[in-house]
Amino acid sequence: MSTDTPGIDPLQALRAPRDPACDVFLTGPVFLDIIFTGLDSAPVRGTESWARGMGSSPGGVANMATALARLGLRTSLAAAFGDDHYGEYCWDALEQGEGIDLSMSHTVPGWHSPVTVSMAYEGERTMVSHGHEAPAPTGTSTGALASTGTPAPTGAGVPAGTSAPAFPHCPPRARAAVASLAPGRSEPWVATAARNGALIFADVGWDETGRWDLDALPDLAHCEAFLPNAEEAMRYTRTDCPRAAAHALAERVPLAVVTLGAEGAYAVDGRTGAAAAVPAIEVEALDPTGAGDVFVAGFVTGTLADWPLADRLAFAGLTAALSVQEFGGSLSAPGWAEVAAWWQLIRTCASQDPAALERYAFLDDLLPTTARAWPLRRAVPTIGFRQ
Repeated sequence: MSTDTPGIDPLQALRAPRDPACDVFLTGPVFLDIIFTGLDSAPVRGTESWARGMGSSPGGVANMATALARLGLRTSLAAAFGDDHYGEYCWDALEQGEGIDLSMSHTVPGWHSPVTVSMAYEGERTMVSHGHEAPAPTGTSTGALASTGTPAPTGAGVPAGTSAPAFPHCPPRARAAVASLAPGRSEPWVATAARNGALIFADVGWDETGRWDLDALPDLAHCEAFLPNAEEAMRYTRTDCPRAAAHALAERVPLAVVTLGAEGAYAVDGRTGAAAAVPAIEVEALDPTGAGDVFVAGFVTGTLADWPLADRLAFAGLTAALSVQEFGGSLSAPGWAEVAAWWQLIRTCASQDPAALERYAFLDDLLPTTARAWPLRRAVPTIGFRQ
């Protein structure tokens, strides 16, 4: 975890004595991700490929949890961990390395950690995963558990259809919670968190049923913000334009945010009708793994800090752009040190469009006056060194 910009708390001005101790709660499966990068092309059957780079890190829901924690949000994660070395490594990396609260997580004796091997090349990645659903925590009533767990979030380490381990249905009181929606599935913890005052931010995966029916997402009714990509948004709303899809979704949720890939993002505030569009930052992408999780984390940060809608979109897009320049999911999640270094660098570029710079001027009030030199690196290509 980067510690070069200590003390940055995006919610500092808003905190009050009776506020929840937790800023963001989330749950889901944690994978061990092993990432190979620097491949010239896709692996070819019957040959051996050598990668110029490698990293290892907690993956799956840990991508989102790490992204939130590195942006200064007090993050609580409920997940199952294997009692193998992989599980120990992931637990330590999240709790000690990132400062994530794991008090609602548990270790499962005799259960091995799910693993994903991700190979990044040509701006894309190919993943191979293995794992088994974790059993329910010992001594927990099944009536107090989510029936099948939370659908897997986007990113390395989460194959389609994988479910999170069950956990107590009563999450901690929090300012916000992040959920992944799936057709025909309702998670009791989402409604509980919303009743307790948490703002629910949700994304969604590809609808394998082909129905693309918003009414099949029952937990959408509890959401403050819904953040699908353009293809998902258009299919769910039966529209042929991402912006039209965002306006249609804003009739169902207070905040509709549609990510447009290389074209940026578009958002509509359903309460006021206000809309905002922010173009993407042009970067050389090394590995897109976890970029969607980082975008959500940036948008959650800006929303909880009560920034204007356009600033939230710009910040979310910036953090996602910074993440794709590194490899891996949680490995690449930027913190304030990376944001500050980028802002310091970009203002020295003679060819930079002044109007584009003005879009990020809000960072001046958030960042320290000094920052590390760009580029930054933090990947560690090993499961862990002995102390």
